[in-house]
Amino acid sequence: MSKERGLIKKTPMNVHVKNEFDAIVIGSGMSGGMAAKELCEKGLKTLVLDRGLPFEHQTSFVTEHKKPFELPRHGMVPKEEAQKDYATQSKVYLFDEATKHLFVKDSQQPYIQEKPYDWIRANQVGGRSLMWARQTYRWSPMDFESNLKDGHGIDWPIRYADIAPWYDHVEQFVGVSGRPEGLPQLPDGKFLAPMEMTSVEKHLKASIEASFSDRKLTIGRCAVLTEELNGRAPCHYCGQCERGCSTASYFSAVSVSLPAAAATGNLTLRPNSIVHSVLFDPETRKATGVEVIDSITKETQTYHGKLIFMCASTLGTTQILLNSTSNAFPNGLANSSGVLGRYLSDHHMGITATGFTDDFNDRFYAGSRPNGIYIPRFRNLGGSSNRSDYVRGFAYQGSSWRLGPERGAEIQGIGADLKQQLRDPGPWEMQLWGFGETLPHFDNHCRLSPTEVDQWGIPQLIVSAEWGKNELAMRLDAVACAEEMMQAAGFRDISVVDEIEDNPQGLAIHEMGTARMGRDPKSSVLNGFNQAHDVRNLFITDGACMTSTAVQNPSITYMALTARAVDYAIREHQAGNI
Repeated sequence: MSKERGLIKKTPMNVHVKNEFDAIVIGSGMSGGMAAKELCEKGLKTLVLDRGLPFEHQTSFVTEHKKPFELPRHGMVPKEEAQKDYATQSKVYLFDEATKHLFVKDSQQPYIQEKPYDWIRANQVGGRSLMWARQTYRWSPMDFESNLKDGHGIDWPIRYADIAPWYDHVEQFVGVSGRPEGLPQLPDGKFLAPMEMTSVEKHLKASIEASFSDRKLTIGRCAVLTEELNGRAPCHYCGQCERGCSTASYFSAVSVSLPAAAATGNLTLRPNSIVHSVLFDPETRKATGVEVIDSITKETQTYHGKLIFMCASTLGTTQILLNSTSNAFPNGLANSSGVLGRYLSDHHMGITATGFTDDFNDRFYAGSRPNGIYIPRFRNLGGSSNRSDYVRGFAYQGSSWRLGPERGAEIQGIGADLKQQLRDPGPWEMQLWGFGETLPHFDNHCRLSPTEVDQWGIPQLIVSAEWGKNELAMRLDAVACAEEMMQAAGFRDISVVDEIEDNPQGLAIHEMGTARMGRDPKSSVLNGFNQAHDVRNLFITDGACMTSTAVQNPSITYMALTARAVDYAIREHQAGNI
């Protein structure tokens, strides 16, 4: 690796790379990028492997500011192409002609859906850190205690106090804009200045808080800068976040954490690297390295490292570990408990409440704010908020906008009269989107196919998951609450839809739980520092490590756990315990 103006320079595939490293990180996205930064800044020579294509800050943002007329199909992907190559990936809201290169082709990296499950996968270095909605909410003390208190799942081996300093650490590096609210169920963090809400959102906030003493509406907490931070410019509200952010105002591994790692001189980044398996020494009881298939040449290479960090995404990490078999671990590396691949979870979504207002027609907004509003969880927090029909809770994200010329397809008129109607903005539209916590279930799982392999000869993953009774009961309440809040604000033409059939597990892209943390090695894969019970130099810090889902978007928690695990791993290695 070398660095130039803080950007990552990739190692050409035909150049020999030293095969011995202090640490190996598998995956370069949200968790992998943070692991690379923390390891490199602490002086470890670190190899980062990613199965995706080479991708770097600025130069790879090839569609960033293209206008619709500059795209061959004005942003549209032909239906035939979408169905052939992207049947699953095209379900994501940000998939279009300008972003499709960020997604894998379903036809090239297949998996088996025993029960409907949408596995959304990235196709480049930086992973899904280039494809997220940037919502960053801390988990609360109750989220780390809920399993123990209500008996669903096993107890987390950590508490909020254990991770709070690491939230601080990560937030001050990432840059999170938001407003402190003093809510116990949604702890405040190290925030940059909050973004501004629209007049309609402020109206909804006032209406909700006047009508419901237990509910709060706030601006979203978002990993997009509103102030300069470490040389990164504040957001200029161009509205093209999903295409890349040349100013690095939008946090991604490609733009922020990987360049920080590269700046140390300790990073080696190898794209096009399909990790086949993690190697294990039965005498030392340690992982010794990884076997890698070059996705272009199909050649196999082995790399050795003293510390191994699995950050390949929940399903990606699990597939690698299940495929890492030996006499010591015939059912997958670090799987003496038998729960590797079990308790697969995702947030449930697909509840949308829509309303319109003819008020505030003298108000508008400038720019495309890369953020929305947030209504934190208000159910099952104790006292009168408790429900008898389900446990845990849900939250809402949302946004408002004024309708534009596109409404011309639905209003009457023709010629000059129609054009005149469309000269001015239309009415305000407000939407709320419900997200709910999912309980851990043993039967929701992934496993390797005994017969089907991918193009690199690796067994395909079979994924099988469905919503439980608790999630279905919760959704009924979430629909009712959304409607009553929209009514309290006086919106007209209110509609609330529950599209659970179109939102199977996976589509929230918050998959978690297949290598969960726990206190007992008999029922969990990891301890409280994300260290495998069975293999002491193996750490898993992506969503696979999670013991429950809470309701908040999980990325900032992954990164905080990653930074904490790196700190622990290095201290333990220096002490001779690893």
